[in-house]
Amino acid sequence: MKRQVLVVAGLSMFALATAGAQDLTSPVCPAGSSNAFGVPDQTRVAQDACQQAYDLYQFMAPQLGLALAGGNANLGVGSTLGGLGHFSIGVRGNVFQGSLPQVQNYTQSTSGAVKNNALSSKDQYLGLPTADAAIGILSGIPLGLTNALGVDLLVSAAYVPTVTSGSVSVTPSQSFQFGYGVRVGILQESIVVPGLSVTYLKRDLPTTSITGTSGSNTLSVANLKVNTTAWRVVASKSLLLFSFAAGGGMDTYDQSADISATVNGSFSGVPVSGNVTVPGTSQSLKRTNYFFDAALNLPLFKIVGEVGQASGGTVQTYNGFSGGRADKSIQYYSAGLRFGL
Repeated sequence: MKRQVLVVAGLSMFALATAGAQDLTSPVCPAGSSNAFGVPDQTRVAQDACQQAYDLYQFMAPQLGLALAGGNANLGVGSTLGGLGHFSIGVRGNVFQGSLPQVQNYTQSTSGAVKNNALSSKDQYLGLPTADAAIGILSGIPLGLTNALGVDLLVSAAYVPTVTSGSVSVTPSQSFQFGYGVRVGILQESIVVPGLSVTYLKRDLPTTSITGTSGSNTLSVANLKVNTTAWRVVASKSLLLFSFAAGGGMDTYDQSADISATVNGSFSGVPVSGNVTVPGTSQSLKRTNYFFDAALNLPLFKIVGEVGQASGGTVQTYNGFSGGRADKSIQYYSAGLRFGL
């Protein structure tokens, strides 16, 4: 289980399942040509494999982006901390039911792209472990029984391992990547007043290369960059033993990569090979995100659970996948521990 979670953490590149997402009417990868005898050139031989790699890349946005962004910026927290001397540290795991494309089962045409409405994929729970911290900067302006306009600094960290599992290899440029953000309090939580705040958090994955093999063919996504930004409005209230937080906002997933494919096959019994690259492919996706947190308040720390949903945006591909569209709504769950003063 741990190994599967790490593979996904690293790159849900092949953890992206979406079916019926055939919005593109023509392939993105170049078609190449054939000679007078009908034998395809290298570009045409590799077009179908290239298009499959491109579609897998397109499917990354909702699942990989959600694994990074999650819901609440600080699990179980909806209020500023109260200024200098106050801090909060937490660890969590974000989990959701995704779909893992079975790349080893794919076949590629050597005579150009052929649309497949249901490339095979396997439903599987996916996720990513993260850590975060909040540091009080400004306590804000006194306002009756509360303070307004307090400020916290937010920091996060994600871990991406180097992993080879089955037909997929994940190789990040570095194992850790840090994120940053800020929380501004509209109302600081007190005994009678609920907390209300706005947060902004930017979290990225390290530049990564992913390869998947299907027989003697290779599908590759190189120099993959995944950058997420998340805006949240969060309300919270503590009731002695239990505390609750709820909120929503907007996520933006920005991604770029170099897509390529190498094919060694045959055409009418004649051995053929091909290679094609589509550099500088990019995608940006915006999704709405809503969540609810519940925590058990213990003397030294909180045990927190979260449930939420991300939806919206459009992901366009040429092929479809058996697991459903990548841009469908996704329900997610988070659990973690939080300590603070």
